[in-house]
Amino acid sequence: MKTWTSVAAVLATLALAGPGSAQQVDPNLPSYKVVGGVSGNLNSVGSDTLNNLMTLWGEKFKSNYPNINMQVEGKGSGTAPPALISGAAHLGPMSRAMKSSEEDQFESKYGYKPTAIRSAVDALAVFVHKDNPIKALSLTQVDSIFSKTRRRGGSDIKTWGQLGLTGEWADKPISLYGRNSASGTYGFFKEHSLKNGDYKDEVKEQPGSASVVLGCSVDRYAIGYSGIGYATSTVRAVPLHEDGAAPVAANAENAYNGTYPLARFLFVYVNRAPGKPMQPIVLEFVRLMLSKEGQEGTVKDGYFPIPATVAIEDLKKVE
Repeated sequence: MKTWTSVAAVLATLALAGPGSAQQVDPNLPSYKVVGGVSGNLNSVGSDTLNNLMTLWGEKFKSNYPNINMQVEGKGSGTAPPALISGAAHLGPMSRAMKSSEEDQFESKYGYKPTAIRSAVDALAVFVHKDNPIKALSLTQVDSIFSKTRRRGGSDIKTWGQLGLTGEWADKPISLYGRNSASGTYGFFKEHSLKNGDYKDEVKEQPGSASVVLGCSVDRYAIGYSGIGYATSTVRAVPLHEDGAAPVAANAENAYNGTYPLARFLFVYVNRAPGKPMQPIVLEFVRLMLSKEGQEGTVKDGYFPIPATVAIEDLKKVE
């Protein structure tokens, strides 16, 4: 895996703000400056995890450029590469890095790789109903709950009692909620939690992140996984840990310092031909996304803003 896809490998090396200020926008981010001559259609196809954020950024973009028409479609990260390849999308939001096979297909058509822009930081959360008393889960337990192959070596877990819950919870079956295979969250969770093992057949595959969270909010004995940006007051993100380590909460500080095991970057892929200027409408959207104003939108949507160091590095890829 490329090192720049790992939050822990990148953000933990940066001198980010300490506890209490981790979710503030980096004051060193550039402010967005409106330019002239930006108009036309702008299409985004890809991640459901990023769907609300792309829409929010789109609204801000249109407020700066009234003559643009932006369409946002969020049916899963797996839909982004073919849309970029065919030209149906200018922007390909993905909650995982592109697979080598997807990059190869893009390169076979254009002769160069797609360009990945790190747009936000996420702590992929394992959610339960707000009344669930579970205090923490190890990744081995998560694997044993969701996977039928259990590559982490644990025993099959089907009831809340097997996780130590007592009373009314002891004999209650665990109700599983997840995403469908087009989802980048599905793929990321499969790789990092299940060690690429197979999901149980009992997982109720949902078309979007909001549906997973809704399932956990109305089903008292449910558990599901989703980006932290979809958290509501009706669910709770369970602290996670590697076996033998202390539980780590799904928050900004722990995503930045690399201790939360399911921290990740959220990407927006673009078609950037080497040595040629980008379409102004695409370039300016990326600039807005990586600006102070754009990252304020990231916070508003419940995700964690990228630091200026990352934004400046990725701006160089398109300018």
